[in-house]
Amino acid sequence: MALLRPMIRLARHRAPPQLRQLRKFATASDVRNPQQVPDNYVRIVEVGPRDGLQNEKKSIPLATKIELVEKLSRTGLSFIEAGSFVSPKWVPQMNNSSEILEHILAKPVPSPVPVTYSFLAPNAKGIDNATAILQKNPDAFLTQAQSFAGRNTEGKPALELAVFAAATESFSKKNLNCDIATSLEKFRDVIQGAKNIGVRARAYISVVLGCPFEGYDVNPHKVAEIAASLLEMGADEISLGDTTGMGTAPRTQELLRCMAAAGIRKEDIAMHFHDTYGQALVNTAISLEHGIRTFDSSVGGLGGCPYSPGATGNVATENMVYFLESLGMDTGVDLDAISDIGQWITGEIGKANDSAVGKAVLGARRRSPSAA
Repeated sequence: MALLRPMIRLARHRAPPQLRQLRKFATASDVRNPQQVPDNYVRIVEVGPRDGLQNEKKSIPLATKIELVEKLSRTGLSFIEAGSFVSPKWVPQMNNSSEILEHILAKPVPSPVPVTYSFLAPNAKGIDNATAILQKNPDAFLTQAQSFAGRNTEGKPALELAVFAAATESFSKKNLNCDIATSLEKFRDVIQGAKNIGVRARAYISVVLGCPFEGYDVNPHKVAEIAASLLEMGADEISLGDTTGMGTAPRTQELLRCMAAAGIRKEDIAMHFHDTYGQALVNTAISLEHGIRTFDSSVGGLGGCPYSPGATGNVATENMVYFLESLGMDTGVDLDAISDIGQWITGEIGKANDSAVGKAVLGARRRSPSAA
């Protein structure tokens, strides 16, 4: 941890991207956005509308979900996980994701930065459903190639489809009803399907730092092997999920060392921490030291996993933004706006606001109205 602050101070003075070491691990999507991004910039992937809401038992109105996505789009977030094309039998809360995607395409939200909306498509049926909607609206979204070229003069949204793998056989069988090898074969079609319609493909790997069925000893080399397979299929990014919140600083460090040893670039990795044991921001600091610059989080600390009993929500976006910017990093996210949204959505669904920072921001505003 002592290495973190010197690293942050030097962030602005590092060599430009074109002079850094070239990628060791080639993937199917090796074209990068030519825009120069400072090394102190951290991309937040907001997962509240999907990962944050999917485990709620009380049905949430479609209008509330759309309003949440629209509010988040105005905060400076550039990536928002908006829904899931999964069977309503397994995840009833996501049964109107098609309508959310159609709304995004029909009525793009004015936003301070271009926004990419991500939808989980776990199998062939999911990719077919997403493809059918996009084919009906071919001019309503930016393709990945257009995004790279900076062609966003009309404010169109970009899109991403995502798959969910698991780091242990037990969790894979419980969550996906098949072993890891079989799941990867299924995901190949989804990732290629995303590429065929010109959108990004993201891959999550769950329980990378602890499994509810197999315990703490998740093999980091196995995680790296799965990640390499998904990148070879064409995935643009791998999100490593501490689904149970069991992760600790030493094991986060060991995992990221294994990823680097496997030739996987830090630019292709995102970290997805749950805060069950209060270690999410500690693990974020370790990840920053290893050069990771993309983190998933959920407004209001919403979330949880139906297949991981006892796991609490994702690390709160409010906490993540405050923590990162206190270290001199730049997220581009409006902390006041995010705090308002966290308070609003938790009230709408009848849950406690789990963001300590969000509550502190709102409390300070009440004490000093003129500072708002």
